Amino acid sequence: MNKAGKFITNLSGELEYKSFLPSALPPKIEMDKEMVSLLINANKQLYALESIAAHIPSMKLFTSMYVRKEALMSSQMEGTQATLEDVFDPTVDKNANRDVSDVVNYIRATEYALERLHTLPICNRLIKETHAVLMDNVRGQEKCPGEFKSTQNWIGPQGSTLKTARYIPPNVADTVECMSDLEKYINSDDTLDVLIQAALIHYQFETIHPFLDGNGRVGRLLITLFLMDKKRLTSPALYISYFLKSNKIEYYDRMTEVRNKGNYEQWIKFFLRAVAESAEDAIITVNALHKLHEENYTKLQSLGRMKTNAIKLFVYIEQNPIIETQKTAVALGLSYNTVATAIRNLCNAEILKKSKGEARGKTFAYTAYLDILKKGTE
Repeated sequence: MNKAGKFITNLSGELEYKSFLPSALPPKIEMDKEMVSLLINANKQLYALESIAAHIPSMKLFTSMYVRKEALMSSQMEGTQATLEDVFDPTVDKNANRDVSDVVNYIRATEYALERLHTLPICNRLIKETHAVLMDNVRGQEKCPGEFKSTQNWIGPQGSTLKTARYIPPNVADTVECMSDLEKYINSDDTLDVLIQAALIHYQFETIHPFLDGNGRVGRLLITLFLMDKKRLTSPALYISYFLKSNKIEYYDRMTEVRNKGNYEQWIKFFLRAVAESAEDAIITVNALHKLHEENYTKLQSLGRMKTNAIKLFVYIEQNPIIETQKTAVALGLSYNTVATAIRNLCNAEILKKSKGEARGKTFAYTAYLDILKKGTE
């Protein structure tokens, strides 16, 4: 046993296996100069992001885009094959394949959880409800959506068993106790910095692995929920999955290092770098999107009597960067011909472009906007 936990023997004979039982949070953390420096920088970048968010009128719009990007990248980490264009496809409701449905459900789960935070603290009830939305009507829906596992799960390559698993989380009975302890810690008055608490909470959740499926996505969403609950973030503008996806092997290895040796410090340092780089990248993206907004809004001022409908369409494409004429006309309450004219004007202004490919022949894309958002998703 180390300070991170111990292995528990389950069953006996040929069926015997050992599951990990994590120690309750918080552990004793040894803060060295490197960790202090990383913590200062991570908080600095978060405050910078918050400062920008407070001064950009369209920040709410931008963050709705970030929710989609975070959903895509977090889902990609679990093997989902989808692109940003798939997520924004105007026919996604009718034509979504299983991969795209996974991402759409993650978006819904995020929006649900953020709304639920107004009436519930971060608790096991909220976590279960969010999981139910995430797993609704998609692959894995047979794996007890909204309920903690009722059978033992494990982590390993496809086809692995309890005998060959890379990691076996707590057994069913221990999971209930572990999640109860985690809930208490999330709502405690721990004096550790909020970012260190977030690192510990994410590690603990992934280690407990309370669900039969969807643990990674819920665990990464928990980071955003906790930072917003603690008022360290006022909007979900931090897409940390970009960094974690780029450093996927190290991400998993560092959590394994905690379980094997009780070395929380190396995990916390990794997490703080993830927060700092994610916040810094978000700042660059926000500034780029705001600059693009201002430039294109200015272009539309020269359209004279056609300006009003062009601006209506421009506002719409910042929320729906890939559009189809008929659906857009219905959404805006305008005639088909009026929207077609507005689309033509935005194409002439080089804001919209006709989508390539036979399947997208009737759609138009705000490509400059998508190009900024696409970083890290391909």
